[in-house]
Amino acid sequence: MRIIFAGTPTFAEIQLEALLTTGHEIVAVYTQPDKPAGRGQQLQMSPVKTLALSHQLPIEQPTSLKTPEALATLTSYQPDVMVVAAYGLLLPEAVLALPRFGCINVHASLLPRWRGASPIQQAILAGDKETGITLMRMDKGLDTGNSLANGIIPIAHDDTSESLHDKLAVLGAKMLFHALEEVVDSPGEQQNEAQVTHAPKIAKSAALIDWQQSAQQIERQVRAYFPWPVAYTLIHGQILRIFKAQVVKRDVNRFPAGTIIEQTPQGIIVSTAEQALLITHAQLPGKKALPMSEILKGHAALFTLSKQMGI
Repeated sequence: MRIIFAGTPTFAEIQLEALLTTGHEIVAVYTQPDKPAGRGQQLQMSPVKTLALSHQLPIEQPTSLKTPEALATLTSYQPDVMVVAAYGLLLPEAVLALPRFGCINVHASLLPRWRGASPIQQAILAGDKETGITLMRMDKGLDTGNSLANGIIPIAHDDTSESLHDKLAVLGAKMLFHALEEVVDSPGEQQNEAQVTHAPKIAKSAALIDWQQSAQQIERQVRAYFPWPVAYTLIHGQILRIFKAQVVKRDVNRFPAGTIIEQTPQGIIVSTAEQALLITHAQLPGKKALPMSEILKGHAALFTLSKQMGI
């Protein structure tokens, strides 16, 4: 088959690597334009572009696929199918209809659960026990197309968005390698609209901890928002970014939520609306992320007992 691949970040790079081993012809790779990054704001290529260059594949980086020129370029590649994974551009209906077998998306959830941009984070926040990959035939809606294949993995109690992302990327690549030929001309199965949940794009503000929540929910927030945007709170007006935490049983009824109630060799224990949270790894402004025990050595006065988090 003649395949156009469209994707941008590391997740997509791993899917492209799998396609390169299938024996099909990758006739073009579409990825987001190079963007300024880092302190020097140097233009940086996407992981997908870097991989495509190493295999001398034709690369297209349009800012939109809605123009006549973009459609003409796509048409010139005469694709049998377009495989899409975390591309970042909307595909208009004219593009969806262009390949002989349409467009297939590699989506990091078990659709119709978690349609949208943040399925991995939302699965952790919701306390889901499992998640997976859906190969989906794309239509004009957002992740609404027919399901072609599903792969399922458990969510471990200590999975972060980073670790779960890596597991799902490998699963998606395996599914593309083994199942693409089988499903490419399949009509698939309609999604059950009664089971739809949504995974909206994450704003940095979503990572602000509300100590009125349970310790379990805050611990999920810490895992869901690692490595970005990282859960945070305020302590004496300073931002404290929290990288690792765990739920601990404590009698918290005597304390307002957000109160530091203990210091331990592992870190500090903070009361919540239900049980308590042990913060073990964190970061103060302008400092490195460190074990909380190391932070306490230089900043013990910030974390005295009875001090209130969130202010």
